[in-house]
Amino acid sequence: MLTPLFAAPAHAEPGPVITKVVVNKGKNIVVGPTTVTKFSAQITATYTAGISVADVNLWHGSTYASRDRALSYDAPRCTTSGTSTTCTMNFQVEADTRDMSNVVSNTQAGTWHIAAWANGKDRTQTAVYDYAVTKVQRASKLSVNASPEPVRRGRTITVTGALTRANWNTRKWAGYSGQKVKLQYRPKNTSAYTTVKTITTNSTGNLNTTVNATADGYYRYVFAGTSTTPAATAAGDYVDVI
Repeated sequence: MLTPLFAAPAHAEPGPVITKVVVNKGKNIVVGPTTVTKFSAQITATYTAGISVADVNLWHGSTYASRDRALSYDAPRCTTSGTSTTCTMNFQVEADTRDMSNVVSNTQAGTWHIAAWANGKDRTQTAVYDYAVTKVQRASKLSVNASPEPVRRGRTITVTGALTRANWNTRKWAGYSGQKVKLQYRPKNTSAYTTVKTITTNSTGNLNTTVNATADGYYRYVFAGTSTTPAATAAGDYVDVI
């Protein structure tokens, strides 16, 4: 989510005031192993002398001066109402290890910073290099398989699965090891899942556990996500208990 680091100034002088920045509709930016992820950003600024243009930039690193990556964008498209101007720009990002804009490698997953600029028609400028933060994350997938199907009541059901995420360096899916994942169960003809147990993915991201067969229902795995990887939920796998 977009998290403001400070409140915008309450006054409009002596230069432009940035009042709002929204990146990707306030959601984290999730990047897969091969596809191009496209998103937009909007910035609103006010100034009594008028705004000529305003824009934002996403960058990764400890400081803006020492950033190791920044995403480029197309020319801002601006609309003005009174002394307030809102500008929109489009971004795109994809996985790659080359040292160029609009590509990311595994070490750059997680928190990114947002820089914001607003230029007045009188050539004054407001520049905030760390206006807010967002997250650029490695896409995740989660699978589940409960067997045998059907199974006799009281017998053991084995529930397997795999948690994988985008490896931006290889541009492939890879297992996510050492992660806590919940096994959940939903009885047939009901809508709510309950957690049965929590297990940890192995060194290749695989999941394997057992439960007792009690009644017809659905089993699924749920991953809460991390700072570098979004949450994932497997579709429920139905087991017929006879």
